[in-house]
Amino acid sequence: MKRRTRDELAARVARDIPAGAYVNLGIGLPTRVANFLSVDREIQLQSENGLLGMGPAPAAGDEDPELINAGKQPVTLLAGGAFFHHADSFAMMRGGHIDICVLGAFQVSVHGDLANWHTGEAGAIPAVGGAMDLAIGAKRTFVMMDLLTRDGQSKLVTACTYPLTGLACVSRVYTDVAVIDVGPAGARLVEAVDGLDLEGLRAMTQIPIDA
Repeated sequence: MKRRTRDELAARVARDIPAGAYVNLGIGLPTRVANFLSVDREIQLQSENGLLGMGPAPAAGDEDPELINAGKQPVTLLAGGAFFHHADSFAMMRGGHIDICVLGAFQVSVHGDLANWHTGEAGAIPAVGGAMDLAIGAKRTFVMMDLLTRDGQSKLVTACTYPLTGLACVSRVYTDVAVIDVGPAGARLVEAVDGLDLEGLRAMTQIPIDA
């Protein structure tokens, strides 16, 4: 079984973002999606610190320290892009004006519950940011993550055990080995990497997943 690299995973998410969509890419891994969006699809990337119209990451040496996303990473701005007040940015997110947000996660339940801001472990630093606003305010929430933790536990679970970010807000999970839809009917396999079948995926996660 060949797992997807992080760039391959970002490219896979980018394929599912339709032309004309307004999209927020969360901090960390989701920001890589920007590097695989075709400019001819006119997808508008929004950042909660007050940007609309971001482009791909800048080339090395071309970074502008005053042009950063919510994760404090240097970004580029496409022609027609705009800056605005933080409050206006959250009004976009809470007001249902974002079509898709792409977030990372510690856990996602088969019914679409999301836990991505705290593991509850002693010494762990909580970091919710605008994730709660995005997860509930966006029309669709995608999650990007490795399927398993470093110690082999599935992040796709029957019920989240970590503090929740949002209830029933995730519709699709993109992992290094499979793409899985989640929701009221439970988990359903969309596709898996070569060398992994449905039974193998069920064995990895120890949860019911439909074909």
